[in-house]
Amino acid sequence: VDNGAKIINMSFGKSYSPEKHWVDDALRYAEDKDVLVIHAAGNESWDVDVRENFPNPILLNSQKKLNNFLTVGANGDPRLTGPLAAEFSNYGQNNVDLFAPCVKIYSTLPGGNKYGKENGTSMSAPVVSGVAAMIRGYFPELNAQEVKQVLMQSVFTPDSTIETVKPGSYDKV
Repeated sequence: VDNGAKIINMSFGKSYSPEKHWVDDALRYAEDKDVLVIHAAGNESWDVDVRENFPNPILLNSQKKLNNFLTVGANGDPRLTGPLAAEFSNYGQNNVDLFAPCVKIYSTLPGGNKYGKENGTSMSAPVVSGVAAMIRGYFPELNAQEVKQVLMQSVFTPDSTIETVKPGSYDKV
């Protein structure tokens, strides 16, 4: 944030946060500095409306939700794989904001100077981060919350004929 970032991609997460107040302070600081934070939802097939996933935009002790935070799930292709959400993606009607491409994304690989195809929400979040950066580049007058709104209003909303989550789930994406 202090180096001028306007978009921060976070492709990490876990089911616990022992020092959540420190993370909340950093996220609040980013919000105060007009930075959009984009977080990968995770790859455990969890409904994160009922199972905690960190970091998240809900501030400890206040239940205030940060306005500069987007959680990104991984989408599959319902014509090929069934549900719109990739089978491994975390999902939730309230706590996952949107879904983006995630399968066979050409990316860097661990080990240095290696490239290959990867799957997961750590591929989805950078896709959204890149689009957000392009929006901010073309429209620098927009603030983080307005860029988030543009992204949220630009997504494909499936109709009832498209299965959104895996069979047996009671939630919708």
